[in-house]
Amino acid sequence: MVRSSAADVDGYLAEVPVERREALAEIRALCRAELAGFDEVMAYGMPTYQRDGTAEIAFAGQKQYISFYLLRTDVRDSFAQRLAGHDMGKGCLRFRKVDAIDFDLVRELLRATAATRGQVC
Repeated sequence: MVRSSAADVDGYLAEVPVERREALAEIRALCRAELAGFDEVMAYGMPTYQRDGTAEIAFAGQKQYISFYLLRTDVRDSFAQRLAGHDMGKGCLRFRKVDAIDFDLVRELLRATAATRGQVC
């Protein structure tokens, strides 16, 4: 799944392959727990978390991996050392195996995002 036409995140999660659904639901639960004041929306065909209309976090089930989009450059820069051992693009942290998802790292990235405001990439 690259881009979903689901109307909401529940619909999105119902579409993803069953072997990835639990991991994506856990990422969603972390987002909902840690991103107080953010709106959960579907944008660009994936679950997205916006503050004041600006997307700061998103996630998606891709064909080869699960993507976690960390769109805040300041948070990404402050976690550069922790992210160095991961498959990380400009704003996309890729988990190629479901059992390799570092949920503690995801939670810390969400907390750092919620704690401050900064530039998005």
